[in-house]
Amino acid sequence: MKILLSNKFYYRRGGDCIYMLNLEQLLKGHGHQVAVFAMDYPENLPSEWSGYFPKNMSKLMAFTRPFGSKEVREKFNQLLNDFRPDVVHLNNVHTQLSPVIAELAHKSGAKVAWTLHDYKLLCPRYDCLLNGETICETCFTGSKKSCLDNKCMKGSKLASLIGYEEAVIWNRERLEDCTDVFVCPSQFMADKMQQGQFNPQKMEVLCNFIDVEKCQKDNYTKGDYYCFIGRLSHEKGAKTLIEAANSLPYPVKIIGGGPLEEELKGIAKPHIEFVGFKQWEEIKELVGRARFSVIPSEWYENNPLSVIEAQCLGTPVLGACIGGIPELIEEGVSGMTFESRNVEDLKNKIKIMMLHHFDYEALAKAAQERYNAEAYYERIMEVYNK
Repeated sequence: MKILLSNKFYYRRGGDCIYMLNLEQLLKGHGHQVAVFAMDYPENLPSEWSGYFPKNMSKLMAFTRPFGSKEVREKFNQLLNDFRPDVVHLNNVHTQLSPVIAELAHKSGAKVAWTLHDYKLLCPRYDCLLNGETICETCFTGSKKSCLDNKCMKGSKLASLIGYEEAVIWNRERLEDCTDVFVCPSQFMADKMQQGQFNPQKMEVLCNFIDVEKCQKDNYTKGDYYCFIGRLSHEKGAKTLIEAANSLPYPVKIIGGGPLEEELKGIAKPHIEFVGFKQWEEIKELVGRARFSVIPSEWYENNPLSVIEAQCLGTPVLGACIGGIPELIEEGVSGMTFESRNVEDLKNKIKIMMLHHFDYEALAKAAQERYNAEAYYERIMEVYNK
C-alpha cells in the first residue's frame, strides 16, 4: 500500500510529531511505501520528500497559509501526482499547512484518515481553555464568535480574527466531506467530536502506541521518590502539583521545563528537585525508578504519551481525572486518579500511592502488550482498508 503521512513538523517536537515518525517506521517495516508532507522547518529530520515541503511559515504567511496557500496547493498536488497514494493520513496540519490538503487528497481519489491529537476541529485555540486557564466548550456548536470576543488566540484581536476565519472556512461540513475517517486516540476525543456534531460513523477510537522495546528493563526496583514529566505550564497543572508537594515530606523529581519554571523553583521546598529537560535514556532511569508518576493536567488531555511510557516502564500513574487520562488507568493496578485542580485530593492520593503496593513488573508487561506497535499496526490497517 502507498501511504502519504502529513504533519506540520517533521522532527520530535511533540506527541503528534513522535506519533507520525513512529508510524512512518512501522509502516515501512511492514513493506509499505511511505511518503511525507510537512513544512520546511530548520529542525526537520532529513527526508527524501523534502523537495515537496512548502517554505517555513513567515509572519506574513499567517494571513494566507491557514486558508490554503498557492504554494501548499501546488507542492501537495505535485506530491499526489508523483506518489499517487492509496491513503493520505493527516495529523496536525492546521495553520502551517491547512486542511486544504485533505480536500486535494480527497479529489485525487485517495482515502483520507485524520488522527486528532488536539481539539482544533472544535476549538480555534485547540485546547478548550478560556484565557489559557478555564475549560471552555462554547465553540463546539454553532458560531465560533466567542474566539473573537475573548481574544482567545494569544490575547490578540488580529490573531483571534485569523483563528475565527479559519474555523468558519474549515467548518464541520467541509471537513467531513473530504475525510473518510477521524482517528480518535481516546474515547473522550470521540465523544467531544460527537458533541460538536461530527458524524460518529466517521470515528475510530484507536489508542496511541510507542516503541515498547525502548522500555525493556532488567529489574523494577523503585527509589524513594515520585516524579512529574512534562511542560511546566498552567494547563499541565504544574503549579497545583508544587502546592500539593510542598505540604508533603516525599521527595519528587520534576523533569522538564517551561514558562513557569522559575516561578515554581521560587516557591518549591528543598525536597522538590528540578532536573530539567532530559533525553530518553535519562528519562527511562528517572521515571523507571520512580514510585509513581503524577500527571496533574488541567486541560482536556487526549491520550498522553507520558502516561503510556511510564506504565510501560512499570511505573504507575497518578492522573488527573480529566480528558482521556482516566481511560489509561486501572484504579489500584496501573495507578489512580484524582480530581483535576483539587490540591487536597491530590495530596491525599499522593499519600495513598506512596503506601500502595503495585506489581511493577506485571504492570510493565500488561502496558507493553497494550501499547505495542504490532497491535497498533493491525488496527490501523483495518482503518485504511475499511
